[in-house]
Amino acid sequence: MLPLLGLCLALAFCAGSLEEAQSWGDTSEQVALRVPRQVRLLQRLKTKPLMTEFSVKSTIISRYAFTTVACRMLNRASEDQEITFQMQIPAAAFITNFTMLIGDKVYQGEITEKEKKNGDKVKEKRNKTTEDSGEKGTETFRASVVLPSKDKAAFLLSYEELLQRRLGKYEHVVSVRPQQLVGRLTVEVTVLERSGIAALEVLGLQNSRRQGSGRGQDDSGPPPSTVINQNETFAKVVFKPTVVQQAKIAQNGILGDFIIRYDVSREQSIGDIQVLNGYFVHYFAPKDLPPLPKNVVFVLDSSASMVGTKLRQTKDALFTILHDLRPQDRFNIIGFSNRVKVWKDHLVSVTPNNIRDGKVYIHHMSPTGGTDINGALQRGIGLLSDFVAHSDIEERSVSLVIFLTDGKPTTGETNTLKILNNTREAAQGRVCIFTVGIGADVDFKLLEKLSLDNCGRTRHVHEDHDARAQLIGFYDEIRTPLLSDIRVDYPPGLVEHATRTLFPNYFNGSEIIIAGKLVDREMDRLHVEVTASNSKKFVVLKKDVPVEPRRMGNDVPGSPRPKGGGQVDPNHLERLWSYLTLKELLSSWLQSEEEPQRQQLRQEVQALAVNHRFLTPFTSMTLKSAPRTETPEDAYGTSAATGPETVMQSLRGAHLQPGPALKKPYNPRIKVSKTSADGDPHFVVDFPLSNLTVCFNIDGQPGHILRLVSDHADSGVTVNGELIGAPAPPNGHKKQRTYFRTITILVNKPERSYLEITPTRVIVDGGDRLVLPCNQSAAVGSQGLEVSVSANARVTIAIQGNVAFVILLHLYKKPAPYQRNHLGFYVANGQGLSGNCHGLLGQFLNREARLTGLGKSPAHPSVPETGERSEAVLEVKGRQVPVVWKQRKIYNGEQQVDCWFARNNAANLIDGHYKDYLAAHPFDSETTFGPVTSRGL
Repeated sequence: MLPLLGLCLALAFCAGSLEEAQSWGDTSEQVALRVPRQVRLLQRLKTKPLMTEFSVKSTIISRYAFTTVACRMLNRASEDQEITFQMQIPAAAFITNFTMLIGDKVYQGEITEKEKKNGDKVKEKRNKTTEDSGEKGTETFRASVVLPSKDKAAFLLSYEELLQRRLGKYEHVVSVRPQQLVGRLTVEVTVLERSGIAALEVLGLQNSRRQGSGRGQDDSGPPPSTVINQNETFAKVVFKPTVVQQAKIAQNGILGDFIIRYDVSREQSIGDIQVLNGYFVHYFAPKDLPPLPKNVVFVLDSSASMVGTKLRQTKDALFTILHDLRPQDRFNIIGFSNRVKVWKDHLVSVTPNNIRDGKVYIHHMSPTGGTDINGALQRGIGLLSDFVAHSDIEERSVSLVIFLTDGKPTTGETNTLKILNNTREAAQGRVCIFTVGIGADVDFKLLEKLSLDNCGRTRHVHEDHDARAQLIGFYDEIRTPLLSDIRVDYPPGLVEHATRTLFPNYFNGSEIIIAGKLVDREMDRLHVEVTASNSKKFVVLKKDVPVEPRRMGNDVPGSPRPKGGGQVDPNHLERLWSYLTLKELLSSWLQSEEEPQRQQLRQEVQALAVNHRFLTPFTSMTLKSAPRTETPEDAYGTSAATGPETVMQSLRGAHLQPGPALKKPYNPRIKVSKTSADGDPHFVVDFPLSNLTVCFNIDGQPGHILRLVSDHADSGVTVNGELIGAPAPPNGHKKQRTYFRTITILVNKPERSYLEITPTRVIVDGGDRLVLPCNQSAAVGSQGLEVSVSANARVTIAIQGNVAFVILLHLYKKPAPYQRNHLGFYVANGQGLSGNCHGLLGQFLNREARLTGLGKSPAHPSVPETGERSEAVLEVKGRQVPVVWKQRKIYNGEQQVDCWFARNNAANLIDGHYKDYLAAHPFDSETTFGPVTSRGL
């Protein structure tokens, strides 16, 4: 068990100290005469860990993003080496999983409650190294391990976030910084928006996030090798640069941020409400409203620490912001150090002369003295309160303080708790405070609490970046208030556990998002009422919104759909609700000052986070050793690869429109014949024309690959099954059990496709590789091949409409030593297979059999009584096979079949010996029996 605290991981799998390997530089003099310099350089580079793959997959469903990062590394050195995987993730994201594969060992992350004890602080301080890394709004996840010589490692990191609408766009940012050139580098982002996608753009790679003001568009265009497929509700963006293209961007492998921006189409004035399986989300972003007047006081830190670039860039930003004020706005300026200096003793209107005088005042500010944060805030709030109290204007307005500082309180009131209390008491909810922290020395927690307590927002600006552009961008987000005092109401008896429904302001280009649960899932309408203030009038919006879950059909590929039987898979709306609820609980904990309340909030965060697998400040992630039952591709094909719900997608995704290739998913509830191979494995063969069922066992060895269906030369279908071993149950006659752990299917017509099915995933490779996790329902199809996954139950394969197979998934929550997660193979439809079809099952699909012996009718021998042992002789293919009466359960134990059992590994029943049915590799299509022989692939 390995602890993971916060967002950082430091692991070592080798005991003792690691000796440094002798560097090539130490021996350069010895080899200089016989090894060219270029070769020595290559040799030195080869000793460093090599990253062979860096892949990121994101699926965004209704603004909620699921992202999975996969990284593979190789230690090419002749000694053990420490390797490091690191990834910058958005600060607003929650990590949901981390998995490491070191050689043949798997370490799986598990979210647990973090114990509250004195030792925690020391331990967390020692292990947690989360950094901002100079990137605004990001944190760095880092994992270090010691990797044995010549061994491989894989890292899989998953995180989720709700995209925030800023300046009229949602922005999804993926950090592409592998630290070296990578042979296989891929970023794949899929966007699914039921409302419709508007204004999708892919920016050029950025070295720093949100540097610009957002007013100008990045005209550099998408980075090279980017491919965009898009329709009204679906978009897929793939960035797959070659090594040469990576080197042209940055030879050190630090390419930058891959950024996608988009908006959605909006029609309803009351907003877009989506419902799925008892959860709802309400997106409210009205437009085309007249802006509210704003009363704004700019409070600027002019203490000695602001000297140089910080103050200069802040002044330049304020010059631009002053010119952006509207004629109906009112403003004032405060500069503060150890003294608070006010430009005017009251707020002034926006006129050319006032703007000019304000710029002159700002220009003459000089850095000196300490930092009186409390005094400056009190003065700014007082100016706004006096203006509103004595103003005769009829228009409603919004009062804002924009507060900029680079430090901590050093003069006046320096106790942060008293500063917070004084500010809250002065503002009384009527003044919203927007704080900007500049540089590394700022007390960002104080600024964050000031904004949280007083209906504002906070932003961290790094002085070594373009602070001017970042400040202007922050102001642009709040420059146009459209509504104030927003209240959203739902019927209290029909909605529970709703997130925040009261909002002091709504700014143009942003969005209000509310999520909750429906008490009655069967209700067909939800009454929604929105009240708000807009300029001179009071706005009331009412609507009864249909809430029945939509079956999207041809609307959005990947749209959630309800499941039968009352049981549902986790859906993106439930994830979004839990994400928002956690954010609000954490904010409440940060604002709370009463210990009992803080403890209660902590417990609520822990319970929700553990239940939904979110890593928060109050939960921890523990890496536990797990059996290697899956490859990195298995975990890679999880929520980020396909979305959390049913996904319909084409196997040839790069060559067709992004819509689904199938009008509806292939029905997994297909009628299944008895012909099957399941369990230990037990084979069942149905002879419907003879009204006979025959069964036999194959006692193969772990690792054996058995030919089940072999019809490569005719129908083009081959099915093989690979065995896995397990100890036999106690007191049994067997020494071991064997099960199918992998079923592979080769389809050769009309185009070649390869399918690999395990209990955890389905890989479909028909030119474009697609990984479907077995714990999520999905359906894909193309070129006559249809694949349907019913979560944790079955996989259905349909080929050309006349061949169908069903693979059952046998999964154990707590398996006994003799149990293994395994597969069962069933022939649902074999009409499309030819008369030459062979294999352990295939050879019987077009055959007849008859039964004789012991006074029974040759065609219809009497059914033995329960417990009676009856023997007979089966005639098949001209051979006579002794058989005995048995009863077996098939199809996950749901059906019981009566069958005649052939002993001795089906001797004489099957052509040849069972060893003749061993395949050389999973996709071996060689035909050993029959008139036609086809070698290999």
